[in-house]
Amino acid sequence: MNTLPIATGEQLANALHTLGVRFIMGGHLEENSLGKQPARLLAALAESKEARLRLALIPLFLEHPEFAAHVRTVAKKLDTAARLTLQCYYTAAVWLGKQYQPHKKLLPDYFSKELNLSPTDNPAKNLRSLAKRHQELSGTQVNWLGTYRHAAQRWLTQVGRKI
Repeated sequence: MNTLPIATGEQLANALHTLGVRFIMGGHLEENSLGKQPARLLAALAESKEARLRLALIPLFLEHPEFAAHVRTVAKKLDTAARLTLQCYYTAAVWLGKQYQPHKKLLPDYFSKELNLSPTDNPAKNLRSLAKRHQELSGTQVNWLGTYRHAAQRWLTQVGRKI
């Protein structure tokens, strides 16, 4: 997707900090145009070579649900691996939001059908199903459920809540 210069890890960390997402250590609060370009930021995070930056998508969506307005357009423009990352991390944020923010504006579920998932009314069960499907689609033996929960725990700590 990237026709613009590739964002560095430092630029991504700075953009996250500017948006109030303190998931990545080392970012600075400074004028950051990347933070004002949601589509570019989402794409850059999904395409990042660093797992910690890709994982920052989850707390970013939880903190800024308005970024959901860009996620489908961005996903269509990404390569297969980055699209899977964006779709799975966004979907994890959907169900983590339902689990930990039931009274806030919830993220719409845009990708369950594409991921061949059948959501239930149980966010924890949905998260487990997503983790299994993420493992199948990525071809990796990563503990995706633990990964999603780690992102949520770090984010909840940042906002002063505990799991």
